Amino acid sequence: MTTRNGYATGTLTVHSDPERLRAVTRALRGAGRKVVLVPTMGALHAGHRELIRHARQVPGAVVPVVSIFVNPLQFGANEDLSRYPRPLEADLDACREEGVELVFTPDVDTMYPPGSDTRITAGPLGAELEGGSRPGHFDGVLTVVAKLFHIVGPDVAIFGQKDFQQLALVTKMVRDLDFPLDVVGVPTVREEDGLARSSRNVYLSAADRERAVILSLALREGAAVSAHGAAAVLERAEKVLAEDPDLAVDYLELRDAETLGAPRPGQQARLLVAGRFGTTRLIDNVAVQL
Repeated sequence: MTTRNGYATGTLTVHSDPERLRAVTRALRGAGRKVVLVPTMGALHAGHRELIRHARQVPGAVVPVVSIFVNPLQFGANEDLSRYPRPLEADLDACREEGVELVFTPDVDTMYPPGSDTRITAGPLGAELEGGSRPGHFDGVLTVVAKLFHIVGPDVAIFGQKDFQQLALVTKMVRDLDFPLDVVGVPTVREEDGLARSSRNVYLSAADRERAVILSLALREGAAVSAHGAAAVLERAEKVLAEDPDLAVDYLELRDAETLGAPRPGQQARLLVAGRFGTTRLIDNVAVQL
């Protein structure tokens, strides 16, 4: 099946032209429908399906819209843009199974035509945590998300909490730039052993897949001692991570859940971790009540 703008696949319609999609969603909103966007880079897994299901549960006459676009701006020079999986037909099947009505599949030239140099800057928080390891990553994320918001015009946008810093920065952008929409965060979907679902998990060797569960274990162990304070949370999580001497930890930090600044006693916090298993870099986080 060849993907072209505006063809129907069952109850699902795929658009690659922004103006056509904008006209469709504008008409739907005019008819009293509520447009709910789930932005993705494709390679849809159970975590993405959960985002779509949350989109369908938003109160009102909902139109679920999924965007599938591998955004080059958020990949660094030494990252895996060329290796990133692009199983479009399987992704469209997943969307159809989950009751998605519209899918937006632009190409790079459509999203970033020649001379398109304007970028959104994520600010100081964009240079911390993930941004410290991936300079410019969140500028690329916010730029493409802002473009998707303008093209789709959603009433609600759904993001996963696994990428918690991304969720925080998108929420801040919406507030700072007065986008007329609500951002909803959906809890992380995990494998039976606790590993967070991620498109990058397919890169793990069998041995590294077994090792990778240590990330979620360390987070759970740290959160379990939250009654003893922030230092105890970090100490316990660090002790668990140290059980794998080959694990390269990029960061393990406890941050305020709202601002991602310093944690505040008595407030919700977030324990965040990033580490490498072989050549694959994974991230995870859990809520912590201090």
